[in-house]
Formats: sequence, structure tokens, C-alpha cells
Amino acid sequence: MADSAQDKRLPATGRKISKAKKEGQVARSRDLGHFVAFAAGGALIVGLARPLTDWLVALVGQGLRFDHAAATDPAAMSALMADLAWQMLLFVVPLGVLLAAVAVAAGALSGGWNFTLKPLRPKLEKLDPIAGLGRLFSKQQFVPTLKACGLALLLFALGGWYLSDRSQDFVLLLGQPLPSALAGAGQMLLDGLLLAVAVLAVFSLVDVPLQRWLLAENLKMSHEEVKQEHKETEGNTEVKGKMKALMRQRARKRMLAAVLQADIVVMNPTHYAVALKYDEAGSGAPRVVAKGTDRLAFKIREVAMEARVPVLQAPPLARALYAHCELDQEIPGPLFAAVAQVLAWVYQLRAAVAAGLPLPDAPGAISVPPELDPLNKKRAGA
Repeated sequence: MADSAQDKRLPATGRKISKAKKEGQVARSRDLGHFVAFAAGGALIVGLARPLTDWLVALVGQGLRFDHAAATDPAAMSALMADLAWQMLLFVVPLGVLLAAVAVAAGALSGGWNFTLKPLRPKLEKLDPIAGLGRLFSKQQFVPTLKACGLALLLFALGGWYLSDRSQDFVLLLGQPLPSALAGAGQMLLDGLLLAVAVLAVFSLVDVPLQRWLLAENLKMSHEEVKQEHKETEGNTEVKGKMKALMRQRARKRMLAAVLQADIVVMNPTHYAVALKYDEAGSGAPRVVAKGTDRLAFKIREVAMEARVPVLQAPPLARALYAHCELDQEIPGPLFAAVAQVLAWVYQLRAAVAAGLPLPDAPGAISVPPELDPLNKKRAGA
């Protein structure tokens, strides 16, 4: 069952935010883009006012100058129009490219750089008018729609007021020489642009945090979604448990197989079993090839007895080896002497079996350093 909007109260995780970015969902402020574009346009007008005015005067003068050859020859007229259009493009195209770059920079400023083509993919559900009305009056769309309507009404009202207030100035421009008329029109255009920029600046200051808040609200997650994402990220707990159990089972099989090649199994009769292997040709110390407690300890002893691997009961040594040695790890130095006693008995046992002599007695109590025996630590703690 899908989670209702009321259930989605948890903030979005980093994984969901990253996924939303790939789908084109970022906090973009259109008002900030409009403000930056208008501000950049106004700055260009102010910075290029003089050369722009001279260029417009020359262009308009060239267009209005009567040329008998151009008026009577269609080819000459076409050439003149093409020249005027080319001059206009030389100004308009760089200005358009610059304003486009400014708009891109404004978008990156509000939501960061994010390139994706997923929003361009057609979605048939967006063609449903009923669903469209639902989206229009949703929390995510109602506030931006209301803000956009308010901005349009405010700009329309300010534009009407400005044109009404300057109507006489516009009329007076008709009686002035062309250079003065262009300069005056440019100044009035700049004043109107600055008024629009001021309004857009106020709206952009509100819209930038508003868009971030709306995006955060839209990406909120329910407890079930967070749990599902955790399962997808970390893996299903049951599956992971089964995998770990399978790995333990395989490791146990490998360890029991290593018992077949061991030289000796040292046991505590009720809890511990450690199998040792010593490579006489090598230069290292004896290694622990298998170890276990309780049921696994009995299994190790059972496998060892079936393979005729000697089994020796030496509780302190078994406890110390189990506590301080990992699988395939050499025994620590403080246990060398105790393990040497055990291996000496193993070699005597092999020699007696090979010669058909009576088996040697098992070594007596094998002592280990007290600090290595876990039982002594428990007694000290008690």
C-alpha cells in the first residue's frame, strides 16, 4: 500500500536527494533568474548607453535615408535590408548569448549545476487534465502558482502606473530631434527596468528559500520508505543472515578438512578444541588450523579420531590457544615451550607406532603462562 502524504514526515535521505537530482528535481528559482537577467540587461544598458545610442542613431538614420537607387532597384533594396539586418544581428546575438549565460549562472547559483535529460522524457500521465488540476492545487504547486500570479499582477500594475505617469514625457519625445529622443527614451526605459528589477529582487529573496523548502517537503519520506531504502542500501537482513550462515558453514567445512592434516588436537574435554600443524621443512612456528568450542569442539575431536590424528587433553593449553590464536595464525612466543612438549610427545608416538613399540605415556600437566589462561582472568575478576 502506498504511503499517504500525511505519513511522509521524515526528511529525505542523501540517497533520495541524489536520485532526485538525477531526475532533475532541484530547487530552481525562476524569480532569481528573471532578476539576474533583468539586472544584467540594465547594467549593459547603463554601461553601453553612449555607444548604443550612437549605434542606434546611425542605424536608424541609415534606414530612413532616402536612396533613389535602392527605391527603384529591388536588388539594391534587398542588399540594403540585408546589411541592416546583419548590423542588428551583430548586436542582438552577442547580447542574447550573454543574457543566456547569465540565466544559466543564475540557475546554478540557486540549485547548483545539474545536467540531466530525464525531465525531457514524455510522460503520458501529465496529459491527464484531471490529474493536472490536482497537481495545480497541491501544496507543491499552489504556493508557486499564487506567487507567480501575484508577481504578474504587480508588474502589470506597476507597468501601467509607470506608463501613465510618463505619458506626457513620451509625447514630448515626438517633437525632439532623433538623438535627443533616443537618449530620452533610453533613460525612461532604464527607469522602468530598474523598477522591475527592484520588484524581482524582492520576489527572488522570497522565492529562493521557498523553492528549497518546497523541494524538501516534496522529498520527505515515510518510515516505510526509509526502511525499504535501508534494505536496498545495506541489503535485506534475512538474506544477509542466510549468506553469513552459508559462509560460516563453508568455513566450518574447510576447517574440519584441515583437521585431517593436523599433527595434534589439544582439547579441554568439555569446551575447547584446537588443531595444530607444524611444517618441519618451514621456518615458522606451529599454526592453528582449526579451533572450536562446545559442539564444534566435539566435532573436531571426532574428525581427528577418525583420521587417527592424536588427541591430547591439556585444558590450560587448549584455553590459551583458543583465546590468543586465530585460524592459520602461528602460535605466540609465550606458548612455544608448552607446544614443544606436545609436539615431542607426537613425534615419540609416531616413532613407537612405526617401530611397533609400546605407546609412550601422554605428557603430564602442561603449564602455560598464567596471564594467557582465560580461566585465571575469570577467577581474578571474580
